[in-house]
Amino acid sequence: MPLGKIQLQIVTKLVEMGRLDAEQRTALAARPEDLSGDNLDKLLQEDFKITAFQCLVAKARALNLSPFNVAHYRTSAQTFERIPEEFCKENLVLPVGQVGEMLLVAFANPFEVTLPTKIQEMTGKPVVRLLAREKDIRDKFAKGQDKATGFDDVVMQIGAEYGEHAAEGELKEEDVSEESGPIIQLANRVIEDAYFSGTSDIHIEPQEKEMIIRNRVDGVCHEVLRLPKKVGPALVARLKIMCNLDISERRLPQDGRIIFKQFTKKNIDLDLRVSTAPLNHGEGVVMRILDKQKSTLPLPALGFSEENLAKYRECIRQPYGMILHCGPTGSGKSMTLYSALNEINTPDVVIRTAEDPIEYTLPGLNQMQMHRQIGLTFASALRAFLRQDPDIILVGEIRDKETAGIAVEAALTGHLLVSTLHTNDAPGTVARLVDMGVEPFMISSSLLCVCAQRLMRRVCKTCRVTYTPEGREKEIIEKAIGWNGPAFKANPKGCPKCGGSGYKGRLGIHELMVMNEELADAINKEMESAELKKIAMRAGMKTLHQDSVLKVKDGLTTLEEAIANVPPDMT
Repeated sequence: MPLGKIQLQIVTKLVEMGRLDAEQRTALAARPEDLSGDNLDKLLQEDFKITAFQCLVAKARALNLSPFNVAHYRTSAQTFERIPEEFCKENLVLPVGQVGEMLLVAFANPFEVTLPTKIQEMTGKPVVRLLAREKDIRDKFAKGQDKATGFDDVVMQIGAEYGEHAAEGELKEEDVSEESGPIIQLANRVIEDAYFSGTSDIHIEPQEKEMIIRNRVDGVCHEVLRLPKKVGPALVARLKIMCNLDISERRLPQDGRIIFKQFTKKNIDLDLRVSTAPLNHGEGVVMRILDKQKSTLPLPALGFSEENLAKYRECIRQPYGMILHCGPTGSGKSMTLYSALNEINTPDVVIRTAEDPIEYTLPGLNQMQMHRQIGLTFASALRAFLRQDPDIILVGEIRDKETAGIAVEAALTGHLLVSTLHTNDAPGTVARLVDMGVEPFMISSSLLCVCAQRLMRRVCKTCRVTYTPEGREKEIIEKAIGWNGPAFKANPKGCPKCGGSGYKGRLGIHELMVMNEELADAINKEMESAELKKIAMRAGMKTLHQDSVLKVKDGLTTLEEAIANVPPDMT
């Protein structure tokens, strides 16, 4: 099709769209010299007051393509996951999405017929062409990637609203309000951005001269935003309003919950567990994201080794006894417990849970939210449960002597009780229970197993680097699992898939101490944790360190990550 003919078709489409009349079309057709190349766009925009996007729509219709407004598209590191950025820049294309197996790619030049084939060979996916303005695509590369966080517009608004006060010394409290538009928008944007980037916790921290917002992704904190100090109190007050806390009380820590779908029109169904605390430069907030749409993972997806998974499945199918999970905050204890309950949740079993807060709602479970202010504690919930004919009881956490005592009692009277405890390793759990005032013989007769766990970052499968461990590294691996061979380390440059970190996602490591006669005798004799550990290892227990090194051997993580999470065993 000759170029001039296409230009005439564009003019015809503008007539059909009602942007030009027949007379104007005739006038343009009489000036073929003005219709070549970019001249037409210039002429239409200057003389006929047609916008750049209307020109793009007409051009797309003339070529039977869909138009795409690249100016409104926000790029991130993930944009160039499949098609390298250099290739896109060179050929003026931009990947803008994926529908099923098909890649949506915006092209500046619709006549470049070999490009879609090249992209298909590169990605292994069929390409759907969209038409975009060349200038818009060039602008995207000229500016570099937009920040993955879309805070620029909100921060500018905040700057515009409060910036002029900066020179006036101290800003009055009434000048920055938690009810002002930009603050409401900022609070929502902080939560939305965290959700889309896979964050588990949002930290809002006041410093001497500014407010810093950090997100924890895959167990590592990243700074995402710095705000003027005077915006801090308004942002904290806005978050308190969202979870119905007392905004005038700034001297005491407070806990609350945000049900986020009440504050957004976007289809994001999540809750946030909020904790505020008075710090030296103002109030700080930490929010844990609880994704309602995220269901529990099946047990095999949690990182259990085959041997540990078989033992653990046997324990959760016992008719009575106590199963404890231990580890620090954020080590995946709750997820493992929910996954275990999901596996044994059948219509013939009654399951009661006491949680603070309820993190995931599972069908078929009777879940109870704790409320300490009115006296609904784990201990009082447990007492109530024992009168409600349950088969399995989950207690969110054993925090005190009273809860520990009733939990052991429940396990000894025909119930399967699962709970969590904050200890470093599995054998240390026994000492912790004794310390709480539970008699050793009660522990040995009620305990089925203790599972200590941690979460480690998975090494990125796309860019990981093979190497042969030497020196101290080789020594550590040989001592732990008696193996010697090639392993993987993280690529320091990373790749678009892992966002340049070298790691993507997390997996669990487990230390599973299953009760046996020798262990029961040792507990009754009040032996130390180190002795209990040796007995458990003789019975086949893999320590956290050994399990983490086995994950290194399987190519799932790196030795660096394994040692950063769990130190090598002393013995």
